Amino acid sequence: QLQLVESGGGLVQTGGSLRLSCAASGFTLDYYAIGWFRQAPGKEREGVSCISSSGGSTDYADSVKGRFTTSRDNAKNTVYLQMNSLKPEDTAVYYCAAVQKRLMGRMCVMKKLDSGSWGQGTQVTVSS
Repeated sequence: QLQLVESGGGLVQTGGSLRLSCAASGFTLDYYAIGWFRQAPGKEREGVSCISSSGGSTDYADSVKGRFTTSRDNAKNTVYLQMNSLKPEDTAVYYCAAVQKRLMGRMCVMKKLDSGSWGQGTQVTVSS
């Protein structure tokens, strides 16, 4: 099972920004497409974004397009999620995970690659 550790969450006011980090433990990330997911209280977990293994392709949920940006630094073995113009509805626990690829690995799909458990996540709370 691929172990990823999320960090960077916190409490922020509406309109504020946060940058989340996703670091790999014990393996290198550069082969994997990585996705960000979130789960709000009482709701299903949903895909937020993903980035291909090379970083050349990204995808976003409609609810965050234009506000969130995912990037990766393979030299630092880390994937990031920059969240701007945050809204109260962005409040959730955010998780990262290796995700499926398509088109010979050039693109990502917001579906978890394995059936293993999720990491601990990082809490993001946006106050109104």
